[in-house]
Amino acid sequence: QVQLQESGPGLVKPSQTLSLTCTVSGVNITASGYYWMWIRQHPRKGLERIGYIGYKGGIYYNPSLKSRTSMSRDTSKNQFTLHLSSVTPEDTAVYYCATRRGDATIARSLHEYDAWGQGTQVTVSS
Repeated sequence: QVQLQESGPGLVKPSQTLSLTCTVSGVNITASGYYWMWIRQHPRKGLERIGYIGYKGGIYYNPSLKSRTSMSRDTSKNQFTLHLSSVTPEDTAVYYCATRRGDATIARSLHEYDAWGQGTQVTVSS
């Protein structure tokens, strides 16, 4: 059973960098066909895909966030990370890591993913 767990600070000051780590168990993040995603949900809004790392290491960023986003992975720890720079209060959201095998398209709900973390609330405030 694939399990994901987000970790990172829940409060970030404006202009700083938000950094989150997703720890994966049950499957190697290099396993064939898997896409490892970061998504977020603003209050009263739908899911927004931030980007993903494919099992071969290829990375895709949402064009609207690309200039501020960096993703990486540590295969020795079976983790992948998100860095979002120059945050503003508009970046306040619940952040999730998720995975889907063989499909990197945008999902409308968490239930369309094969597995997802419990989510972590990130608030941008001074």
